[in-house]
Amino acid sequence: MQNDTRRDLLVGVADALGFVLGALAGWGLGRLLGFDFVGTPGYGGAQMIGLVFIVLGCGLGKWLARTLAQTFTRDRP
Repeated sequence: MQNDTRRDLLVGVADALGFVLGALAGWGLGRLLGFDFVGTPGYGGAQMIGLVFIVLGCGLGKWLARTLAQTFTRDRP
């Protein structure tokens, strides 16, 4: 039971960190390419593209963090 709780905690923390860090990476990439969603007023095309970068960063960051967490939580013989 203890190992299940530890594994679940690790996966949950990895999900949260991957989500937030992925969003920040997506936002940074969007800003670098000129599509700033956060720092510009209005909801034009550039802002929507910036939002897409943030959302994709969230998803990719969570996927990567979950994949890495699963490699650390596999039962080893």
